[in-house]
Amino acid sequence: MSTLLVTSTDDGTGKTAITVALAKRLQDRGERVGYMKPKGTRLESAVGKTRDEDPMLARELLGLGAQMHTMEPVVYSPTFVHEAIRGREDAAALGERVEEAFDELSADVDHMVLEGGGQISTGGIVDLTDVDMAERLDAEVLLVTGYDRPEDVDEILAATERIGDRLAGVLFNGVSPGDLDELTEDVMPFLDSRGVQSVGVVPHDEALAGVTVDELADQIGAEYLTPEVSADVRIERFSVGAMGSDAALKQFRRLRNAAVITGGDRSDVQTAALQASGVSCLILTGGYRPSQAVLGEAADQGVPVLLVETDTRATIDRTEARLRSGRTQRPETVERMADLLAESVDLETLFELA
Repeated sequence: MSTLLVTSTDDGTGKTAITVALAKRLQDRGERVGYMKPKGTRLESAVGKTRDEDPMLARELLGLGAQMHTMEPVVYSPTFVHEAIRGREDAAALGERVEEAFDELSADVDHMVLEGGGQISTGGIVDLTDVDMAERLDAEVLLVTGYDRPEDVDEILAATERIGDRLAGVLFNGVSPGDLDELTEDVMPFLDSRGVQSVGVVPHDEALAGVTVDELADQIGAEYLTPEVSADVRIERFSVGAMGSDAALKQFRRLRNAAVITGGDRSDVQTAALQASGVSCLILTGGYRPSQAVLGEAADQGVPVLLVETDTRATIDRTEARLRSGRTQRPETVERMADLLAESVDLETLFELA
């Protein structure tokens, strides 16, 4: 049996979609595959329990019958972290729990695919980082990372040094066309010279990027003020409008597929945002409804306007969390990622295949 743990340099790199898509590709070859996310980090509450969305998706798409508490033996919630810091969690016992769950899930499979939690360092307070997990479960490690600036190489080298000899390779995900030449002609050869193998590059794909306005509105509890405007517009990033209108307009003109978060009483910032072609949505905070002039202009420009009762800080946190989680919870996202991986990654380089 082969075991691969998929980790990442940062949240929001597409780790979940890649992990489940790799497992799906193995299944399509007729291989018996198990999935596990030792630390649940992308949490939601359901039926009185806090669980991670990712194992739920994997169990559904891969047709697995394992129990959630086995697929996700450690729920790495803020409460858990606080208790661990206070010395109320036993690191040795947690490690044994993970090993027992792994043994149960791997009993009758050809390959185990493990999803790391959060970032590569997540879990350090109880000796359950992704590197710790790889050592415990005898796994090779695939490092998933983005690339949009040369400084990213520092982070990649630091992560691969931590992983050491268990590194199966680095997979670059969501790379824009403008960065592709630099990555393939300069960065990947440099990494190779440092003993770091690159196993593939997944290009930026609109079907995988960001979330729709409708999905974002549902997550942040927003009221939709422009029903005549489509809610299928995709949002990939956000900007906060807390400055004067002139400075705001200069900032907003640099954006693409972005939501602008600002107070519902800031009509000057709202107007500036509507003049920038890269602003795809307005999120107005504090429960203040905008003027009819702003709503009329938004409708003319085809820009959805959302209203929330929360303050700007809370809205930023919720929006950031939703954008980081991306669209992985949709089955079609995993299917699309599987297609992209088929074009860029050779399974034989990652798994022991006959």
